Amino acid sequence: MKRSTDPRHLARVLALQKLFMRYFPKNEFVTEDVSVKDLTGINGIKEYDKNLYEEIVTGVITNIDEIDKMITKHAPQWTIQQMKLVDLLILRIAISEAFFSKITPPKVAIDEAIEMAKDFGGQVSGKFVNGVLGAIYEEIKENEK
Repeated sequence: MKRSTDPRHLARVLALQKLFMRYFPKNEFVTEDVSVKDLTGINGIKEYDKNLYEEIVTGVITNIDEIDKMITKHAPQWTIQQMKLVDLLILRIAISEAFFSKITPPKVAIDEAIEMAKDFGGQVSGKFVNGVLGAIYEEIKENEK
């Protein structure tokens, strides 16, 4: 079980929140960006892995088109627009972290993504995230042989 005080876990949570604000459809309630300093204050977070946070946010934004192609290929029953935003962002974070930036071993990134999906997503989010990331992992592992 993940500790809620683990600096790497907290970095992922902050990255999820930051990316959620970035990709949430803008309306009269969401008018400006919130800084990571504001997010840590809102969440009561005193310590998080700043480098991991930055690498995740930058990696997702930089590689979003390629990441979304991977998601679309391995979740053909859902379009990107049909997916819950939180599930989509959790997938993007894990894919960026494990397969693009390669800053976290894939199995660790997948495990973290499943836990985040259970915490922040709906009833089936953990299974959905597990299925998509598992399929991507298996394909990449097979291609490396």
